[in-house]
Amino acid sequence: MKTPPSSGVFYLFCTMKVTDHIKNAKKTLFSIEILPPLKGKSIKSIYDLIDPLMEFKPPFIDVTYHREEYIYKKRVGGYLEKIAIRKRPGTVGICSAIINRYKTDAVPHIICGGFTREETENALIELNYLGIDNVLLLRGDPIKTESHFTPEEGGNVFALDLVQQVGSMNKGIFLDEDLRDVDPTTFCIGVAGYPEKHFEAPSINTDIKYLKMKIDAGAEYIVTQMFFDNSKFFSFVDKCREAGIQVPIIPGLKPLTTKKQMTLLPKTFHIDLPDDFVKALENCETDAQVKEVGTEWCIAQSKELMQHKIPCLHYYTMGNAELIRRIASNVF
Repeated sequence: MKTPPSSGVFYLFCTMKVTDHIKNAKKTLFSIEILPPLKGKSIKSIYDLIDPLMEFKPPFIDVTYHREEYIYKKRVGGYLEKIAIRKRPGTVGICSAIINRYKTDAVPHIICGGFTREETENALIELNYLGIDNVLLLRGDPIKTESHFTPEEGGNVFALDLVQQVGSMNKGIFLDEDLRDVDPTTFCIGVAGYPEKHFEAPSINTDIKYLKMKIDAGAEYIVTQMFFDNSKFFSFVDKCREAGIQVPIIPGLKPLTTKKQMTLLPKTFHIDLPDDFVKALENCETDAQVKEVGTEWCIAQSKELMQHKIPCLHYYTMGNAELIRRIASNVF
């Protein structure tokens, strides 16, 4: 329990774990993922995104983390200077702002890339001090200048390593073995799932084997990568259950909005678009028509998932509150 200040008045807000929200729900929940604003933008852009969606009462809001990128600037004399920049900072601050303003749980993403294990531990301690007790743990993508993911020296290599580190902290085990009388953390750990398998996995069964290892290490729920074919999600859930994975599996959804995304999304996320969907999109002459078809498809996807009593539908907003609001209005 914590008492965040707002306009000089103190409000009580009792945080809950994502799994408890799901356990206590009497119907399918609505949740969203947001991106931190580009550096230089204010928190108002986040409020403008979330405000129109609060009528659907999201019990938790995910906030992505974006690691540094590297650029080369030409300096006097012709030499190039390598400079690290982070275009979307502020994940932890945004989570605190969400909790304070909306009295809604926030889920920061924690990634392997760019952090040593000690830096990860310190970041988690700060989250614990803030009363943030939900985290989504991911390996993260390579930076644009890398052909493949390269971990930080002294950092976690795989998402499984990250889950094991947080799981150890939840047991009161920190990197400094000499610590005494420590207070264990109580993080609720979420991890990613891939209905069409992670592109680096040789097979879906291998991918699920590693997912099961993350669950065994302490992960308590799964949020999937976006998909556009519900049959692949249902098959993924069945395979997870057969493998002994019994935690909640939350589908991640995103409406397709431009013709460019017809090729960009499959290439970037290694996913397939159903033939019926592709045919409908190919008949579109403008991005406005594509957005209409994509929105209706997402609405139909959502309704079918709700019919199967999926515990929560998770929407990747990508900064588009109006579109997600339209989908939610037709579904919830």
